[in-house]
Amino acid sequence: MCNAGPVGLSGLCQITEHLFISNATAANDASQVAKSNITCIINVSETRRKTPPPTGVEYIHIPASDSPTFRLSDHFDTVADKVRFYAENNMRTLVHCNAGVSRSAAVCMVYLMKHQGVSLLEAHTWIKKCRPMARPNSGFWRQLIRYESELRGNTSVQMVSSSMGEIPDIYEDDTRNMTPL
Repeated sequence: MCNAGPVGLSGLCQITEHLFISNATAANDASQVAKSNITCIINVSETRRKTPPPTGVEYIHIPASDSPTFRLSDHFDTVADKVRFYAENNMRTLVHCNAGVSRSAAVCMVYLMKHQGVSLLEAHTWIKKCRPMARPNSGFWRQLIRYESELRGNTSVQMVSSSMGEIPDIYEDDTRNMTPL
């Protein structure tokens, strides 16, 4: 399931029946949150929400920088299990970071791997269909690959050298003709 609809690129993107991803602007739009029946907002960014969340919505802030050295993997299971808890209780979770590109995409992929039983490659494809600009940074990719190895005993994505530095092999075609700045 993936419902990118008319708000898919800038608003809330539905990944599963119970999981949404967005940027901070959309996550702070009370009408979008209400229209999607969101019951939990998980903010995976350095900045806390400035206004209180809508009534009846649990708000969780995980202070995370979009740095390749940040240990986002310390929060993988916590976020995935929280999303699962809400899904099992027929409620919906919105995961966001500033742009809805790196941190939030990475933790949503973890949920898909851990609780939907898909590989990292499949999780990435799933997220990209819903949110085409999703692209975790290289450090998060290394953590995702390590997590998949621990979870499944093998990996579906590998890091490779490129003219842009170390990247996931799924981005090789994208960077083949690029030159570093």
